[in-house]
Order: sequence, then structure tokens, then C-alpha cells
Amino acid sequence: MYPETAEARDEWIVAQRGAHAPVSGAQPYAFLLEQERFADGTLGDVATIFLTNRECPWRCVMCDLWRNTLPQPVQRGDIPRQIAYALERLAPARQIKLYNSGSFFDRGAIPAEDHQAIAALLQGFERVIIECHPTLVGRSCLSFRELIQGELEVAMGLETAHPEVLAKLNKRMTLSQYAEAAARLRAWGVALRSFVLLQPPFLAADDAARWACRSIDFAQDCGATAVTLIPTRGGNGAMETLARLGQFAPPRVEVAEESMEYGIGRKSGRVFVDLWDFERVACCRACREARRGRLQRMNLSQQIEDRVICADCGGVN
Repeated sequence: MYPETAEARDEWIVAQRGAHAPVSGAQPYAFLLEQERFADGTLGDVATIFLTNRECPWRCVMCDLWRNTLPQPVQRGDIPRQIAYALERLAPARQIKLYNSGSFFDRGAIPAEDHQAIAALLQGFERVIIECHPTLVGRSCLSFRELIQGELEVAMGLETAHPEVLAKLNKRMTLSQYAEAAARLRAWGVALRSFVLLQPPFLAADDAARWACRSIDFAQDCGATAVTLIPTRGGNGAMETLARLGQFAPPRVEVAEESMEYGIGRKSGRVFVDLWDFERVACCRACREARRGRLQRMNLSQQIEDRVICADCGGVN
């Protein structure tokens, strides 16, 4: 059974895991160029770099980012070298995302002594987007903002506004802590991006869309100018065990559609659906690609399109 205490959950989650992927501190484990609708309404390219780093100290039950992490922290200079490696191979972009399978302001992950060198590599980008656990949003965030030329945006995982489910995810964060971190970012003039899980474990499927919408409300009320909806996926060991226990099932595509339509219709900020591993979302095979294409177009346009009509699904889905 899923343990009741955070310490026991840490052990349980790690015990469900498989092997790590072979990665090197000398290179990012992935990098790509993608289009995004920016806050000013224009479309532009974003360079996204997935930095190779140590594992995040928090053991969230749904996380699979540990696969591409190192057993020890990187050395000073490794992260600037990884960024330079990716930028040399990517086309120019207006904005950049630095994701490191954890928190940018975790000193055990990215040495603060590297911030100056990292900032030097980021000159010319109009916005720098990093990710961080709310409890690590402190003065180092403000100091880094002063180093870069463009605007700073911090992406924080809200996951869900359901307080009991959030506690069971083992993120060791409360909604109050999230709101307090968001308030600090607002006071410093730093933009906020929120990640929201679609149908996280421990939440009934019938309640998934409703709580995703409430989570969008919470994030935007905290000042988020962008909310990314992430369909909760299996594949990390712990989620498969929870599925066998009847405490997790992949969300149906309708949850993503309903939540995104609600978020765009709220007109309080951009709302995106993460389409990575979209094939894991429960969906009719006959209309999967059409529905994925619709969501992708809505990501870019921030306009609600008519639903896909599929005879195999029995109507509009």
C-alpha cells in the first residue's frame, strides 16, 4: 500500500523504479526548438534545453525525470558548457527554457558560482524560463534576474489545487507555500508559469476535469501568465503500482479538451496542453491524431476550435 508518511513514501517510490538512462554531465540529455504563443500575443521560437543534473531532492510520486539524472551533482562549469553545447546546435530563438529535472535555484544542482557564466550565454534572449520548487524561490532568484538581459520567468509545479491529493503526491508543498512563492515573484517583477496535472493519482476520473479547472483558477489567481496542463502518465514504476492498486488511471483526452477550453475561455492568461507522449492519453485510435492536431493548433492560437467529430466515438468527443 502507498505509505502515509513522507519519509516512507520516499523509500516506497524509489523502490518501484527501474534503471537510469546513461547520461553525461558534459552534455544536456536533450534540446529542441519549439513554437509558442508569447504573452504579447505573437508566435515565436523557444530553445528548450534539458540539462543533465543530479536528481531532484523531492521524490514526487508521478515524476519520471529522475531517469535522465546523475548519481552525483555536476561540477562547476558543467552547466554553462551544456548550455553552450546546445546553443551551438540550435537555430536562433527569442526565448529559452532551461529545465534541469529539478530546481534551478537548488545549490546542490546548479552551483550559484555558475550563474554569471550562464547569464552571459543567455544574452540576446528576450525571456529566460527556468523551473523551481516553490520553497526554493528566494533571494537567489532575484539576484539571477539582475544578471540576465531579458525577462525572467519561473515555472513552478502546482500539480493540483486539491489539497489532499497534493499532499499525497509527496511534493512536500502546500497551496499556501505556492501562493507565497508566487507573491514573491510578483513583487520582484518575475513572471510565473504553472504546471497542472490532468488526473493525478488519488483523484477520481469523474473529478479530473473539474479539479483541473479549479487548478487553473488557483494558478491564474496567483498571477500565472501561462499554465501548462500535463496529462499524468505512467512509466516510472510507482504509477504502475498505483494503477494496480486502483489509485491511478491515465486521463481521457476529454479531460484535456474540457480543461483547455475552460482555461482559454477564462481569458486570464495562456493555457497550453503538453502533448509529449500524447499516445498515452486514453483516446479513440480513429480520431487521436485529429484531436492531437486540434490541441496543438489551440496551443498556438489560444482560440477554441470546434470539437472533432468521430463516428467511432459515437459523435463529438
